[in-house]
Amino acid sequence: MAPSLNDDSPPSTIDEAFTENNLQPFFVLQKGPSRKSDRKSSGTGRTRRFDLSSASPKNSANIEDEKEDENMNLRMEAFEFVWSKIESTIKDVLRVINTNVFSEIQTWVHQSFDTIRSLGTPEFPEATQSFPIITDANSKRLFTGLVLTKNMEFVDDLLTFEELGKHLKYQGCHVANLSSLDFTAKNGVGGCLRSLLRQFLMSSLDPADISILASWYREENCNNPVVVIIDDIERCCGSVLSDFILMLSEWVIKIPVILIMGVATTLDAPRNILPSNALRCLCPFEFTLGTPAERMDAVVEAVLVKPCSGFIIGHKVAVFMRNYFVSQDGTLTSFIRALKIACTQHFYTEPLSVILLEFASEEDNLVFEIERHGLSPEVIWKHVFEFPSCQRVKLNKLTSESLAHAFSELKRLQNQWRAVVLCLYVTGKGEKVRLLDLFCEAIDPESYNQGEFDTNMKAEKDPVLSSSQIKGHVICKAVRLVRDLSTAQLGKLLKMWENLTVGIPEINGKVKELLSLLNVEDGKSSKKDLTVTPRRHTSRIQLNIEKDSKSLSDKAANLIECMVRDYMHPTECIPFHEIFCFKDVDKLQLALIGDPRRGIQVDLLEFQKLLCCRCCTSSSNALLPSMHDTSIMYKLAQEHGDLINLHDWYQSFKSIVLCPNSKRKPRQSPLPKKRKGIKEAESQSEASIQARFCRAVTELQITGLLRMPSKRRPDFAQRVAFGL
Repeated sequence: MAPSLNDDSPPSTIDEAFTENNLQPFFVLQKGPSRKSDRKSSGTGRTRRFDLSSASPKNSANIEDEKEDENMNLRMEAFEFVWSKIESTIKDVLRVINTNVFSEIQTWVHQSFDTIRSLGTPEFPEATQSFPIITDANSKRLFTGLVLTKNMEFVDDLLTFEELGKHLKYQGCHVANLSSLDFTAKNGVGGCLRSLLRQFLMSSLDPADISILASWYREENCNNPVVVIIDDIERCCGSVLSDFILMLSEWVIKIPVILIMGVATTLDAPRNILPSNALRCLCPFEFTLGTPAERMDAVVEAVLVKPCSGFIIGHKVAVFMRNYFVSQDGTLTSFIRALKIACTQHFYTEPLSVILLEFASEEDNLVFEIERHGLSPEVIWKHVFEFPSCQRVKLNKLTSESLAHAFSELKRLQNQWRAVVLCLYVTGKGEKVRLLDLFCEAIDPESYNQGEFDTNMKAEKDPVLSSSQIKGHVICKAVRLVRDLSTAQLGKLLKMWENLTVGIPEINGKVKELLSLLNVEDGKSSKKDLTVTPRRHTSRIQLNIEKDSKSLSDKAANLIECMVRDYMHPTECIPFHEIFCFKDVDKLQLALIGDPRRGIQVDLLEFQKLLCCRCCTSSSNALLPSMHDTSIMYKLAQEHGDLINLHDWYQSFKSIVLCPNSKRKPRQSPLPKKRKGIKEAESQSEASIQARFCRAVTELQITGLLRMPSKRRPDFAQRVAFGL
């Protein structure tokens, strides 16, 4: 009979569940039941009710955990929204960069198709025969587009050729994308044909025959070109690629195939890969994509400089990502992956990062939109006081109005900084000033706080100072270029400044004033040119014009200096920037480059933070028998030097894992059977301790922290890793 449940006593099922899940001796963590499971369990029994009016500490802790889980879910939703916006912006930018090249390739493809069709169109029986049509040598040439990517790594080019294929498909072409993995010596030409048939016929056929492709083309549509894209020919097997080209050249009249091949290094690469008979079959045309640096500048401008999602990175993080891109990897894909990791870390660690969900929008009542996500102004102010940027300034009353004013001020300062950076970028773009370098200098808080931007401007004018004393050399280079511009170039530059500073009256008014002065000077110079003057006055008038243009260039240089000094506030110098800015470069470096050995050491020494057991957190420095065996062994190894005596190590381990009561000598029993049972128990416990010791040593060896004893010194183990 089932036991009756009283209202005063707690249900027995809770105790039974606790004892079943209590696996602490095996160090298996059991997470508390989620809210969904609570709802399911409460839904099965309608009579069970929980009174939350007099909440115990355990219930209050559960409520806090639920709030934390809810906030984490909101942050993850905000991350998905923000990153989807960043990712779509990057794809649009790269698509716009390649638009001109894609249009040129599209025009060339249709012209090549018309040329092939002018040689004649065979009938259906003739086109599907297994042997080629006998024609002259010119009709066997393949129109081949060599796309110079200028990338040492083909990772960035995968998306480019994928977008190219979509663009040509949209224009009515039959497109197949082949990778270098299809051109291997193991698969041969059959592997390439199977890939083509799989993409065109949407089915995989075991007998790879090109006549099947010819039949499909005649049945499907013979009025559109067939384009085969190979992403990187320098990674293909030369013999397989040569056989593939020779085969297509024999069938080019039946199947109007047009090749597009990616070349990473130079356009002479096909000569180094293909034999002469295959090269004679090609009719090459050259196309050039944008350089990786140009793509990088476009992505930085659209994502990090212009208002894209509200998420930004700090100075140290930006410098690390730039060095990682330039020195180690050099691919835009790795830069985007690093940016995504930084964005993930920011939303995971910052409780108020959910504000980014509404900050990127142009809503007037931003605080009201934030309160919809459960973040009241009181909760925000509670976290805000912990920010270092807010501790340096005096905050007013803690109201919704003051919070809205702080956010609007942050937006205003960011817009000013953005306009100045873009003005500097368009100034030095012709002299190969990279936006990524300029961005790293423009967000440096130390240079701004110490007034180094102003001193660097003066250093550019002072020839005595060396270049090593000038820190912001990219900004100073842009300012120096303004002084060397002619009147016509200065006019074009000021018009670009005027367009970039729209919406910022403090800067736009000064630019318009200088532009009006330039127009007045142009009018005066044009009048002087129309008037007839003697020859002796011509040189004097020319000198006056040069002086006037020089003075205007100096005024423009002084204007850009004023813009840098007064309006280029780095984000890390603005209050509340911690909500939107990720600055922890150590976490990003650990996630990208990785330090697994250091991570293992930290986990072994600070295991109580991961296990969250009550017995170990109270005395974290002392070694307890309830600790994990590998953690005990590694902590004991810290007491030794390069070599560890196995006997001493085992004895120390044994003294810790044995309970204090087991160290006492048991009373001698008069009965010999009882003494025999005690000796067997002692030997059994000794064997289990030795087994645990051996397993812990093996785990330390597998993780790379220990080297096992050698034949020369069998009683010593060697430590491999020292310190953190």
